[in-house]
Amino acid sequence: MSNTQQQTAAPAPPRGAFLVFEGADRAGKSTQCGLLVEHLKAQGVPAELWRFPDRTTAIGKMIDAYLTSQAEIDDAAVHLLFSANRWEKSQELQRKLAAGTTLVVDRYAYSGVAFTAAKAKPGLDRQWCQAPDAGLPAPDAVFFLSLSTEAAAARGGYGEERYEKADFQKKVLEQFQSLRGPAWRMVDASQSVEAIQQQLREAAGAVVARCARGAPLGRLWEGGEAGGQPLAEISTNTAQH
Repeated sequence: MSNTQQQTAAPAPPRGAFLVFEGADRAGKSTQCGLLVEHLKAQGVPAELWRFPDRTTAIGKMIDAYLTSQAEIDDAAVHLLFSANRWEKSQELQRKLAAGTTLVVDRYAYSGVAFTAAKAKPGLDRQWCQAPDAGLPAPDAVFFLSLSTEAAAARGGYGEERYEKADFQKKVLEQFQSLRGPAWRMVDASQSVEAIQQQLREAAGAVVARCARGAPLGRLWEGGEAGGQPLAEISTNTAQH
């Protein structure tokens, strides 16, 4: 056997975990993200909360004007802006992970695909929507907060932004279902904040530990999967979809 054949791949270095939260509007993602970051820090895990779109960048400000109905942008063009907003942060994201910081991210490319594909416009099918984000870092876990559109509409602030319309949100949820991969975990968002958070802490802790042992960072859409490894199911509420 040659030396080359005897060699084994070197383990990947320890890194932070890339945890993404997805779900329909008003499902409680921002609240749960913030609580999880606080918990991780209290456990001695370096952690940061990120949100997409990042509305602080030049591209993000254009997106913000669109989302708050202050500007009109072509559907294809705004989809590419959302993707560009993720790409402009990708190098910093990878540097943070490599330095050992766990990133808890409120929305990612899955939202971009789901919201644009839900418009059902000619030429803007799911395959087209996925293409601009191919190659971005893939999350180690995607926590999907599942909530019916009726329950979401009853929550405070619903309807303030462009896409917060019940009929459209149902179409968005259908698109999310088509994007589910082995790294996805469905979380029943109708539970109490405390119950949801406890479940997330347990699941996230396992992912953080795995990444600290050197799990490699995947790339988005490679092999048609979301990236990461399967976790134990948290809580499924499929009836709401």
